Amino acid sequence: MAEARIDAETRTEFGKGAARRTRRAGKIPAVLYGHGTAPRHLALPAREFGHAIKAGANTLLTLQLDGGSELALPKAIQRHPIRGDFEHVDLLLVRSGEKVTVEVRVALTGEPTREGLIDQQLVRLTVEAEATHIPDHFEVDISGLEIGDNVTAGAVSLPSGTTLVGDPEQVVVAVLAAPTAEQLEAELAGAEAEAGIERDEPTEVAEEAPAAPAAEE
Repeated sequence: MAEARIDAETRTEFGKGAARRTRRAGKIPAVLYGHGTAPRHLALPAREFGHAIKAGANTLLTLQLDGGSELALPKAIQRHPIRGDFEHVDLLLVRSGEKVTVEVRVALTGEPTREGLIDQQLVRLTVEAEATHIPDHFEVDISGLEIGDNVTAGAVSLPSGTTLVGDPEQVVVAVLAAPTAEQLEAELAGAEAEAGIERDEPTEVAEEAPAAPAAEE
């Protein structure tokens, strides 16, 4: 799994004004909680944090804080709706060897039958894993799958120490038959009808009678 080391600072000012000042200083207001401890209000360097989570939302952070270090996982990341800047981060305190419930990305490999369409119904799987050994992703090989075949959550290969949380019969990916031209036309007509769009009826163009031959003089 991805890991990153970040220097964190304890925040002593609170409220919207203090949060804005923290952001103007290039830092992100954050809260660290877990294990029954009182929440700790922190400030994280925005650039370093952004670089760390590029490797994935389940990046394990080693926070250098008050002369010591703490392990934490990002649990909630708030961004500005327009600029995309980090506005606030909730961090979960974890311990080495502790199990946590996380969502891990599913990556498809290979190609199914040429006539089939891929329908990936789950892009993430919820699993329980050791906090210091969270998988970056799970690979699902769809090579050779035929129309009508599927792969369920329970069929996904998980590394040792990782267990599935949820319904093992839930479909992760299925191979569907490609729609015919008639089906596509019917779907388009249905969508237009729902949107209140009326199609113009084709108009028949009367054929002109051939011109009479000119009289010979």
